[in-house]
Amino acid sequence: MNTMINTAKTPVEKSQLTKDLSLRYSQRGGNRWHWRPKLKFLYKKYAWLTVITGSKALKRTIDMVGSIFLLIALAPLFLLIAALVKLTDRGPVLFWQKRVGRWGREFDFPKFRSMIMDAEKRKEELLNQNQHGNGITFKMKEDPRITWIGRILRKLSMDELPQLWSVLCGHMSLVGPRPPVPREVERYSLSDRRRLEVKPGLTCIWQVSGRSNIPFPQQVELDAQYIDSQSLVLDIKLLCQTIPAVLLGRGAY
Repeated sequence: MNTMINTAKTPVEKSQLTKDLSLRYSQRGGNRWHWRPKLKFLYKKYAWLTVITGSKALKRTIDMVGSIFLLIALAPLFLLIAALVKLTDRGPVLFWQKRVGRWGREFDFPKFRSMIMDAEKRKEELLNQNQHGNGITFKMKEDPRITWIGRILRKLSMDELPQLWSVLCGHMSLVGPRPPVPREVERYSLSDRRRLEVKPGLTCIWQVSGRSNIPFPQQVELDAQYIDSQSLVLDIKLLCQTIPAVLLGRGAY
């Protein structure tokens, strides 16, 4: 015959159990070691905050030192590029554009001008030739708006060099997702907006993995991968991988 054990507790037993639990976990209980769990929690909490704050401070320090060094070291190159851009069509040397940074904050984003002066107006005529199809981003291999010097600058990513100023100002980092334009962000899904959780950067995983050849959905995946696993070691690795990626010019147009 099967037997069943009655585990139901009487009201008196329940009351006693409540008292026992209260004595065990309450700070006013008789246990003199009641402070230990709280102390352990506080230690872990502030250790975590220290690591996070320290990592952010170190990343910012590297951004500042790196951008200052590069701005000074590359000053002669900046002057040469500026002269070539100016002599091409007498237009402005820099192209300023609104970009979206961390948490959706907009900032002024500079590039050496690589296109004709009315490029933004003519873009509407070329949307049906977008290499990314009907995607959020616009890329075109044989874009007629690009000047002869602009093609060279884009191939070697030299048009991006003025963004070192944005890094120095704190709007960008050396490593992070590339900053989108506002009209692209307006079309973002909720998952796409993960890209805005960190500061945008000069280089990122998809920049060294194929650049413009990487479709937008995969760009988002790679940016999310960076956000989830970001570290100083990963940043250094990506910066080192950027050099051969720029020299080879794969996916640059």
